[in-house]
Amino acid sequence: MDSPNGQPAAGKKLTPSAIANFLDQYVVGQDEAKKTLSVALYSHYRRLGKQRLNDVELVKSNILLIGPTGTGKTLLCETLSRIARVPFVTANATSLAQSKYVNEEIEALMQRLLEKADGDIATAQRGIVFIDEIDKLKSTEGGEQRGTSGERVQHALLKIMEGAPVRLGTQTIDTTNILFICAGAFVGLDSIAAANHSFGFISVGDKNDQKILDRLNKRVKPTDLFKFGLIPEFAGRLPVIANLQNLSKDLLVRIMVEPRNSIYNQFREILKDEGVELVIEQQVFEQIAEMAFEYKVGARSLRGIFEEMLLPVLYQVPDRVETRKVVIRSLFEEASLLGG
Repeated sequence: MDSPNGQPAAGKKLTPSAIANFLDQYVVGQDEAKKTLSVALYSHYRRLGKQRLNDVELVKSNILLIGPTGTGKTLLCETLSRIARVPFVTANATSLAQSKYVNEEIEALMQRLLEKADGDIATAQRGIVFIDEIDKLKSTEGGEQRGTSGERVQHALLKIMEGAPVRLGTQTIDTTNILFICAGAFVGLDSIAAANHSFGFISVGDKNDQKILDRLNKRVKPTDLFKFGLIPEFAGRLPVIANLQNLSKDLLVRIMVEPRNSIYNQFREILKDEGVELVIEQQVFEQIAEMAFEYKVGARSLRGIFEEMLLPVLYQVPDRVETRKVVIRSLFEEASLLGG
């Protein structure tokens, strides 16, 4: 059972399948990415406290998420932090690249992580740092010459991703056990991957072998990332790679309805608090999904369209105390406010 605040119950064993099942409650689709992240999270926190096992050194594996905007990268990572019950902070690689003082920005990032941990150094050192738009640190001249600011930020991030002490006033935070998850759209990476040689020359024995080979061929390789513009050392610190797919219209509809904290559920609860039942017919979700799909920013535009639709309702309901039910049959028709 989950706790009332939406976290997994304390003491419950977090196997990869349990982590994936929890992610399913909040994130629609992206099943392969969920599986990859579930195994990565499980392995990472099993490793903590066991830097060596039978004389074998256990090395941290940071994560790289690749996928178009609005496909759920941030939501996945934020939900992972809730599963692990650790502090979570986000940063933007573009902002870091534009700053003249990258190290100070990194110190500020670690300070925010410490604040999220209520000042507890030990807790902060087990946290998760999510860095978005990492692809914006790519080379500026088609892979031949990397942008100075982008490479500078990669080197700065590389240091803390590997594990380093960061001075925060009178305290020091060690980043060795902090899980770093980087993400980006990586537009054009698929073309680079397609141009690289695959493992097609390997002889396989049966269908299962071919499935494994196909999966390896689909995997983004370090050389793809080098050609895209990441320095080898930086790409090497992101060995776990998960790919997120574009959201279809059907998935956009499901995102509005199925997750525990879906947009629909949120507004149903808001109106329920006013003593009003909210009913939105299926056609409305399909119309919103159609509009959002045209915007080509994934799920990012769903909430804006949804709130615009409900604005007249939220404006009227508090003054119309007799209203007990709101029915919306079309995105392009006024809602029906019904009395008791």
